[in-house]
Amino acid sequence: MENATVFYMNNFSLMKLELLAPLVYAKTTELFRGNEDFLLCFEIDPAQSRSIEPEKECFPGNLVFMGRQNFQSGDLPAETVLLPAGKYLFVQCREALEQPQWIDLAIEQQKDGLWERHKPENRLYVRFLFEDGSPVTQIFRPFF
Repeated sequence: MENATVFYMNNFSLMKLELLAPLVYAKTTELFRGNEDFLLCFEIDPAQSRSIEPEKECFPGNLVFMGRQNFQSGDLPAETVLLPAGKYLFVQCREALEQPQWIDLAIEQQKDGLWERHKPENRLYVRFLFEDGSPVTQIFRPFF
């Protein structure tokens, strides 16, 4: 998988995405399992979140919440968390990246976003899901 990640990083393409509606998740304390839609939210240290050369050991920052989307749309769980609607710097990899690889991807996203003069916020969202029977890793970074 590391070679595939290196290949993807060499072909890295930063996108801007406007999420028109929030994605709702059931709050959880259990780690991701199986082929469900799973979301992690982190708070990046403010000094690191605007650095063109952030320290890898400071990423992704503090875990704010975890959520899974394993409920029926009409049956919202008691405690929910959101990937809010808004503007994001966005990257996607069509494989299930492990933590060292998706952290590298988030850092590259930040560098490219800063290079293009965007101002990323301190939140970082990492989404794992399955599309067309294959795992996908997505990185969302709100910006203004």
